[in-house]
Amino acid sequence: MSLALTRMLFLVSMITVAADDPHAEDRKALLKILHEMEAGINSQDIDHMVSQMDASATVTWLNGEISRGHQEIRAYYHRMVKGEQRIITKYTSAAKLGAGARFYGNGLVAVADGTTEDEFFPIVRGPFRLHSNWSATAAKLDGEWKIVNLHLSANVFSNSLMDEAKAALLYVGCGGLVAGGLVGWFLSRRRRQTT
Repeated sequence: MSLALTRMLFLVSMITVAADDPHAEDRKALLKILHEMEAGINSQDIDHMVSQMDASATVTWLNGEISRGHQEIRAYYHRMVKGEQRIITKYTSAAKLGAGARFYGNGLVAVADGTTEDEFFPIVRGPFRLHSNWSATAAKLDGEWKIVNLHLSANVFSNSLMDEAKAALLYVGCGGLVAGGLVGWFLSRRRRQTT
């Protein structure tokens, strides 16, 4: 069988599977939520983000904090990004879907996951990028999909901030060795001059 014929059969089988997917319309609605969340994050519009979530949604943020419900989600965002004691001025995100959503509970609950490439703009330092993962559970409530749980996480052992910290430790260590060597040389020279 030729490679072209194999590819054509594969494409036909994919179209057939997609046409037979009982959740095709639900998948479109869920992808729209993903894009709307990303748009809300990138425009720094917390109300737009929250409008994609159920009123009692739970969010586990990258720093491990948990917010329950719209009021707590808004309060967290305000404290981190908008308030007087904010930590960052903004952040942007480019989200990717890992695999298609999995449906449960007669098709009324969907679970999806993926990755994001985030850029943070902290108050006390320059911007940094972070690769992170997300998972979300959405429920079809009154005929409309809403996020009921969103979990964000990053690799705590290997990320851009850890790489910076390791580099800083290396510079400090090397600087300490050089400074120690210079002090030792200076003290030994001074001892020779006094004797």
